[in-house]
Amino acid sequence: MSSGNDDKTVTISLEWTPNPNTIKLLTNREILARGAVNYTRVDQAGASPLARRLFSVPGVQAVMLGTNFVTLTKSDEGDWIDLHRAAVQVLDEHLSKGLPVYEGELPEPTASDGDSEEVRLIQAVLDNEIRPAVAMDGGDITFERYEDGVLYLHMKGSCSGCPSSTATLRMGIETRLREVVPQLKEVVPV
Repeated sequence: MSSGNDDKTVTISLEWTPNPNTIKLLTNREILARGAVNYTRVDQAGASPLARRLFSVPGVQAVMLGTNFVTLTKSDEGDWIDLHRAAVQVLDEHLSKGLPVYEGELPEPTASDGDSEEVRLIQAVLDNEIRPAVAMDGGDITFERYEDGVLYLHMKGSCSGCPSSTATLRMGIETRLREVVPQLKEVVPV
């Protein structure tokens, strides 16, 4: 969908994700400068006027904002045709008018200089390899903690509730991370 003149035209395209309950709306505009933010309830979306507006669309259960995309999860009552149409309209209007998407500072990655070598290696692989790959499918995976060889990750956007997320964790993420952190015993979603 487009609006305005050529130089201010917002282009939004639909991409289906591996999760049957989520869609990804890809746009030619920057949504966030970096990373992603995920909201599973409207009361969590205080910092994002765009997310609050998207929650007003009937059937929207969760909203994830990425660098140039929005991932929407629908509730059981939601209808994809109506939800898609209304969400594209909200997104187009919001971006065309140049309204703020996120107010305040974006959350920083959780790794710090005081982290162990294993945590720094895990964070590097997550940030440089895994997160960009899952963002292509409208999802995000973030570090929660690493204790006694067990890595706890947050699954967001299309990754949350995706039927193939367990396989992705076990065969993809866990296998890749064991290459850099052999002590890793297991990867667990939180």
